[in-house]
Amino acid sequence: MGSVPPVLIFFVGALIVAVTKGHIRRGVLLAIPLIGALNLLGLQEGTIVEFDMLGYTLVPFKVDRLAMMFGYLFHLAAFLGNLFALHLEKEDGAGVQHTSAVLYAGAAIGAVYTGDLISLFVFWELLALTSVFLIWARKTERSFRAGFRYLVIHVLSGVLLLSGALMLAYETGSIEFGPISLDGSMAGWVILIAFGIKAAFPLLHTWITDAYPEGTPTGTVFLSAFTTKVAVFALVRTFAGADVLIYVGVTMTCFPIFYAVIENDLRRVLSYSMINQIGFMVTGVGLGSALALNGAVAHAFADVIFKGLLFMTMGSVLKMTGRINGSDLGGLYKTMPITATFCVIGALAISAFPLFSAFITKSMVMAAALEQGHVWVGPSSCSRRRASSSTPASRFRTSRSSDTTRGSAPRSRPRTCWRRWGSAPCSV
Repeated sequence: MGSVPPVLIFFVGALIVAVTKGHIRRGVLLAIPLIGALNLLGLQEGTIVEFDMLGYTLVPFKVDRLAMMFGYLFHLAAFLGNLFALHLEKEDGAGVQHTSAVLYAGAAIGAVYTGDLISLFVFWELLALTSVFLIWARKTERSFRAGFRYLVIHVLSGVLLLSGALMLAYETGSIEFGPISLDGSMAGWVILIAFGIKAAFPLLHTWITDAYPEGTPTGTVFLSAFTTKVAVFALVRTFAGADVLIYVGVTMTCFPIFYAVIENDLRRVLSYSMINQIGFMVTGVGLGSALALNGAVAHAFADVIFKGLLFMTMGSVLKMTGRINGSDLGGLYKTMPITATFCVIGALAISAFPLFSAFITKSMVMAAALEQGHVWVGPSSCSRRRASSSTPASRFRTSRSSDTTRGSAPRSRPRTCWRRWGSAPCSV
């Protein structure tokens, strides 16, 4: 069992999910990441599956410490997301959402265990093809349009990745998924742009704020966990220490917050905030020191958890009230007190409040920047304080006296499990 590539467990599990229903499907959804996690315990560092094709060595499976870290993270994200999605019924498109989510998680896991750029390309495109159904499953005109734009952008990213891989093969004779130089290499820049699209670099970020707010309440939880984190993994693997990423990352930490604080759609607020958080990771990758890279990877791990928690709370609000605009909500702490508490926990974590995860992970990146003499990076940390005011937790307060009578109460109360405990998984 220990020698099984983890992606196989998820892809086979997705087939079982697609043909089962009810409690059997729910049991399978929870079993897939648990079995996968047990499988990870048996993997040995240095394990490689490779074969030759057309004169090049393809490595569809390679185990090292970085891959194992993201492997554990994605199994945890899959378990929490599946747990949150157990309530889905036929009218919610449960079959499509459950199957797509498992395939999506499997594609992300497959990507981090690849050892060559061609194999990475395959999983890179599978990420787009499987995740778009989590947007389309909402079945609105806006979601169909946003999903199509999302798919086009990510297919373009894959085309750029494949083009860069072929150019790299021509320049160096290798397609290894490893360190790539940007000095005098057009292939390196093309691959960096491909990764930058999925990592939401400035001017390449619009797909997040366009598509994520249109996803289903549960689908957005999965979307927040995998695509951008695979991109961060790819940057760590290939461009660690590239100075250009410092400037890109710092820009990412600053500009989205100005949009977030004026945005009304709370899930779009979280989408802008996600770009801000990825900025810390990209900055750490650019710094390239051991402390910076550990901080970037640790922050990716923490972000999946607290961002997932915040998207769960907003999904609960959307499910129970049918509204997601802040101007239509207020006083929710009275009708959804447990959800409000979890939202505050997520807000404190994302704001790097002391004793919460991001306080440590962001401090690691900041300390690494100061150690290398980048004292100008310090002022960008003000984005953390701005982030606290842009998180949805403030929407649980009564901002106007009329708010409590205008869409803040849940539409129906029988499903108390969802109303009270819908976002509990990530709060731990």
